[in-house]
Amino acid sequence: MTADPTRWLTVPDLVEILGVSPGRVHRLLEDRQLLGIRRDKVLVVPEAFLRDGEPLHELRGTLVLLADSGYSDDEAMRWMLGHDDALGTTPIAALREGRKAEVRRVAQSLAF
Repeated sequence: MTADPTRWLTVPDLVEILGVSPGRVHRLLEDRQLLGIRRDKVLVVPEAFLRDGEPLHELRGTLVLLADSGYSDDEAMRWMLGHDDALGTTPIAALREGRKAEVRRVAQSLAF
């Protein structure tokens, strides 16, 4: 499945795709294996944060780094999905391309 960066998944969507309980989805969010935000009061996660029916493995370390750097979930989401000049693409696209170290270097340079 090619991930659509503009497709947002709800908790029930994630339960179905990941084959886990709603509680497990919330633990994945708490553990920073996934990042979700509220849109119209509904918790959603970008489809691009998944690969082969599971959270993108490269995502967790980057999300922890952003949180440790003072980014709110909304700020981290904007950065992950927005174009970054240093990367020449969006951070999530760069992670999906296997450029984990580069993404984390850029994220670290943005620390507050």
